[in-house]
Amino acid sequence: MKLENNLVDWVVLQRRYLHTHPELSHRETETKAYIAEQLHALGIETYSVTGKDIIGIIKGDHPGKTVIIRSDMDALPILEETNLPFASVNKGVMHACGHDGHMSILLGISKLLVDNKASIHGTVHLLFQHAEEEVPGGAVELVEANLLKSKDAIFGYHLWQPLKSGLIGIRNGATMAGVDRFSIHIYGKGGHGSMPEETIDPTLVIAHIITQLHTIVSRSIKAIDQAVISIGELNSGTSYNIIPDTAFASGTVRYFDKDTSLLIRKRIEEIIDGACKSFGATFKLDYVHGDPPVLNNKELTSFIQKTAISLFGEDRIIEIDPILGSEDFSYYSHEIPASFTFIGVGKEEIPFGHHHPKFDIDEDMLPVGVELFTTGVLNYLKGGTTDED
Repeated sequence: MKLENNLVDWVVLQRRYLHTHPELSHRETETKAYIAEQLHALGIETYSVTGKDIIGIIKGDHPGKTVIIRSDMDALPILEETNLPFASVNKGVMHACGHDGHMSILLGISKLLVDNKASIHGTVHLLFQHAEEEVPGGAVELVEANLLKSKDAIFGYHLWQPLKSGLIGIRNGATMAGVDRFSIHIYGKGGHGSMPEETIDPTLVIAHIITQLHTIVSRSIKAIDQAVISIGELNSGTSYNIIPDTAFASGTVRYFDKDTSLLIRKRIEEIIDGACKSFGATFKLDYVHGDPPVLNNKELTSFIQKTAISLFGEDRIIEIDPILGSEDFSYYSHEIPASFTFIGVGKEEIPFGHHHPKFDIDEDMLPVGVELFTTGVLNYLKGGTTDED
C-alpha cells in the first residue's frame, strides 16, 4: 500500500506541529485535544479510558477481531538545541525520543484505515497513550482500567536512532528490558576530616557499596542471563574538610527475567547491610520494581516480519539484539499477544541519540511506519495473510 505524496506531506506536517508543541508526562492536555481534533476531522469516533489518553475507533465493514495500534504522546524535560525551524516553543520541554513521529505515523494510519474501511475485517482502536516516559506510566493505568478487555492483539513501534535509517528491526520473545530503580541512604557520624577516627564515614561506606554492587552481575547472575546495574547519582558532603553525616546514591537495574530482578534486589540489600555493619553505619534502601520486559508474541511478530519483507524487501529487515532500554508497552505484552517493532531513523549527519537535546529523526521513515502497520493490520484482520503468502 503505497502512500500518495499528499498523505506523506500531511504526516510530516503533523510531526512538525507536534514537535513544536511538546508536553510532559501526565500533562498532555493540548496534545490530546489536537489528536482528537485530527481524528474527528477524519470522521473517527474517540473515547478515553483514563481521561489522559485519547483513542480512536474504526469499525470495519466486515466482522472480525479487535486490535489496538499504540503510539505514545509525552515529551521530555529537555531544553532543545536542534535549531530546527519547528523547534519546541515550550522552553525546557522537547520531543527528544521520537514520540512526535510516533503520533504522526498513527495519524497517517488512521487516515488510511478510514479510506479503506471496506477492507477492514474487524475493529481497530487507535491508542494515543499518555506518560510513557514516567514510571509508573500510562500503560499500567490503561491495563488496570481494562483497556485490553476483549482485544485480540496490540501493535506498537519505536523510531530508533541506533538503527540505520531504512532498516526495520524485529525480534521475537524478550525484546526490551525490565527496569527497576533504587536509592540508598547511608547514615553515619560526621566530624572533622582531621579526626576520622571520631566518625563513621558514610562516604567511605557508600564507596565500598558501589564497588561491590558492580560484582553482582559478574558473580551472582548466570553468564547467560543479561542484566545491568548502573549508579546514576551520588551525593555526599558539602565541604572539603568535613566528613558528613549521610551519603546518598541511586541507580537502575535492567533485566529480562523476573527472577533475575528479584535476585539482584536481594543481593543489593545484602551488600548494603554487610558494608554498613562492618563500618558501624545504618541505611535505608528504597527499591522500586518498574516496567517489566517487553515480550513479543512469536506468531504476531513473525507476521509483521513477513509483511515488512513483502513491502520493503528482505535486505531491509533485520533481527535485532535484545535492548536494555525499557518501554511501558511491556504491560500490554504481558496481557495479550503483542508485537513491538523498531523503525530505523539513524543518520550520520544526525548522530545524537534518544533523550539528547539535539536528537532528531529521519522524516523519510514516517511513511514507512504508516505503510507497514496499515498493511499489516489490514492483512492480520483478514486472517493473517501477506502478499508473500
